[in-house]
Amino acid sequence: MRFVWAVVAFFLAAVCIGAGIAQRTVFLGPKTQQAEIAVSSDLAYTLIDGAVLSKNPGAQTLMVRGDGEVFAAYGRTSDMTAWLSDTEYNHVTLKKGKVVTDEVAPTVAPPADGTAADGSADTAPSTEAGTDATAAAPGRDPAGSDLWLDQFEETGALIAPLKLPDTMSVLIASDGTAPAPADITVSWPIDNSTPWAGPLLVLGGLLLAAGVALWLLGIRHVRRSRGPRRKGLPQLPTEPIDLAVEEADKGVISAAPARRAVGTARRGFIVVPAVAVSALLFAGCSSDAWPQFGGAASPTPSPSETVIVPEGQQAPAVTETQAERIIAEIADTVAEADEAKDATLAATRLEGTVLAERQTNYKLQAAVKDQKPLAPIPGKPIAYLLPQQNDGWPRTVMSIVYDDDDETVAPTIMYMTQQDPWSEYKLTYVAHLEASAELPGVAPAEIGAIQVQPDSPFLILEPGLLAAAYADILDKGDKSQYAGLFDLESDSFHATVAKNRQDRLADFNKTGKKTGSLTFTSTPGPQPPLALATLESGAIVAVNLYETDTVKPTNKDAVIRLPANPTVKALSGASQSATGFTTTFSDQLFFYVPGQGSNEKIRLLGYGSNVLSSKVIKK
Repeated sequence: MRFVWAVVAFFLAAVCIGAGIAQRTVFLGPKTQQAEIAVSSDLAYTLIDGAVLSKNPGAQTLMVRGDGEVFAAYGRTSDMTAWLSDTEYNHVTLKKGKVVTDEVAPTVAPPADGTAADGSADTAPSTEAGTDATAAAPGRDPAGSDLWLDQFEETGALIAPLKLPDTMSVLIASDGTAPAPADITVSWPIDNSTPWAGPLLVLGGLLLAAGVALWLLGIRHVRRSRGPRRKGLPQLPTEPIDLAVEEADKGVISAAPARRAVGTARRGFIVVPAVAVSALLFAGCSSDAWPQFGGAASPTPSPSETVIVPEGQQAPAVTETQAERIIAEIADTVAEADEAKDATLAATRLEGTVLAERQTNYKLQAAVKDQKPLAPIPGKPIAYLLPQQNDGWPRTVMSIVYDDDDETVAPTIMYMTQQDPWSEYKLTYVAHLEASAELPGVAPAEIGAIQVQPDSPFLILEPGLLAAAYADILDKGDKSQYAGLFDLESDSFHATVAKNRQDRLADFNKTGKKTGSLTFTSTPGPQPPLALATLESGAIVAVNLYETDTVKPTNKDAVIRLPANPTVKALSGASQSATGFTTTFSDQLFFYVPGQGSNEKIRLLGYGSNVLSSKVIKK
């Protein structure tokens, strides 16, 4: 009976092991499924819609082959189509479950100045396309656009692992002029795991070992049960025994191994290979050959605050990763421009008074010995990010960045603006954060904030009136009608300006009081305010002020000279004047303005002030 069970165990072991091996070899399915994208036209851009990328579940792998440079980038579909709206392109979409490619004509006219997406174009696109929008825009290199969430560049072939939702698309191009690569394949992983292969191999190994054990037990039982039966012995004749022969025979018999020892050695020889074969089978099983019980082992995420996003809310202007890349590129470009004193290069990442201050500083460094450069723009780390909710343009982003290289430098607060899909983000406001600044609560970066209009009545002071109100405080101090709206006790800038004016006026009066006058005035600058809403119905508002110092003679025979003022001399181009001089400083100020009904006052968050110009007063 033991032999019967042994045969059954051998048979079941062969079935289990064979089934386990077959699952990992013969019956193992493919790891991926692919979709080849056919592009027949020679247009410079190909856009793969998010519906195509999400055709099958799982992460995507994009494979593109071309003769030269191969470029791929991904971002929000709306941003991609906006960037391509002034040119022809191939649009790969999903229609009735099939991947199709259509040619899309431009819908807006190219920028009027014809500049490409190098950050130098400040002109927004025209409205719906007319007769002038039928021609494609000049070829432009898509590499480096601030719209992309990420980009890939290779020569000849490109393989990019992706994990994109259906709201994002992928742009394929070469250099923006040559035809886009046409050999495009998208693949998705297929779950070809065989969770029962491992258990079947283990079960087969156990059955094999059981069969070997039963077989050996059967052999042992047979050998024990077939020994000689007791019977009557026949009468043997009596003969003399030769002792020498008997001893020789005894010697031969004693040299043969015992039957039990032979059986034991043979059994050990059989069992060891069986166990070794089973171990080899188990060692060849990878993790996907076993059932996965990840539910108990997977970590439980910690609870986080729930943010309710209103239906129809627009997307934030940038993601955190996008902002990190943009700010780093701005910092690198400005650092390079500062090193070369190149105002043209600086203009690719700066605009407005931020650019004007840099241009003035470059001029002073060339004319005045020991003139210090302006503070660099830090590139990381970002401590505070608030992008505007906006699907259109222009777009605004606020951030606070620490200086990784110098911890003693105050954090930098800045506003960046992108004028249109083809322009890069440029710094429009930049200042250093106050040491005692108390930042308001803002929405998470993945949600963003709405932009508050200059005439918004929902704040205790309209953003459009903030610059004029603070300028009045700088000129009149506590006597200003707006003084009660501001928290002047924690405002170090206001105190610094007041003391500086007092000291300079006292110094001037020592020698020039009888023949001249020195006056100070503050006015709103030409740059419009920027404001993003906070969680407490308030807003972070950035404004621009001009502080003008005017020195002129009060005696017709007097002349204003500049023996110890190389800055005014270098900017005005004159060392003396019978009419006097005006020197203008640009102030960039960041405020927290509370909402209507709040008991809080307007707080200064950060400021920056630099000389902007100096001129001879005309008669």
